Amino acid sequence: MSPRRSDARQRMLDRTSALIRQRGASGTSVDDILAHSGAPRGSVYYYFPRGRSQLIEETVDRAGDSVAQLIAAAGDVTPVEVFNLFVRAWRDGLVDSDFRSGCPVLAAAIESSDEEPETVNAAGRAFSNWCAALAHLLRRHGVTQAESRRLANLVVAAVEGAVVLSRTDRSLQPVDDVGRSLRALLHDAVTGGQLR
Repeated sequence: MSPRRSDARQRMLDRTSALIRQRGASGTSVDDILAHSGAPRGSVYYYFPRGRSQLIEETVDRAGDSVAQLIAAAGDVTPVEVFNLFVRAWRDGLVDSDFRSGCPVLAAAIESSDEEPETVNAAGRAFSNWCAALAHLLRRHGVTQAESRRLANLVVAAVEGAVVLSRTDRSLQPVDDVGRSLRALLHDAVTGGQLR
C-alpha cells in the first residue's frame, strides 16, 4: 500500500529533519528527501513553492518551535526538571542514531549565510526562541533577568556543543558532563545560591 498523498508534506518535513541531523542542510538534496519520504516528485513545489530552501527553513523552524514549546509548557516544573527532559531527549537521540544524528538547528546554523540565508536565519530564530523561553522559565522561578539571560545562553550553547562532542567521540560522556555541571548551576540559581 502506498502512502497517502495528504501525508506527503508531513513526511517530507520529517525526513528532511532526519537528513539534516545526519548530513547537514547543504548535504540534504530534494532527491534525497523524496527518496526517503516516498513523496511524489511534484509535491515539493506544491507544498513548498520556494522548493528546497523553504522545505529546509520550515524544518528548522519546526525543530526550533518544538523545543521552545517544551520549555514554555513547563508550568510549575522547575528549570532543572525541564533541563533534564532536554538532556534526556538528546541522549536518546544520540543513542538511537548510534551517534550519527545531531541537532538540525545547529546543522543549519553552520551553513554559509551567503548561500543559504533563510536556513541560517531559521536557526537564529530557533536559538533565540530557546534562550527566551528558558530565560522566561528561570525568571518565573525567581532568577533575575540578567542572570536568566546569561544562564539561558550558557545552557543552549553548552548543550549544543556537548551534542557535537558526543557525536564525534561516540560517547555520552560530554552530554553527561555538561548536564551535571549545568544542573548544579540551574539549581543554585533557582534556590538562591550565588553563581560565580
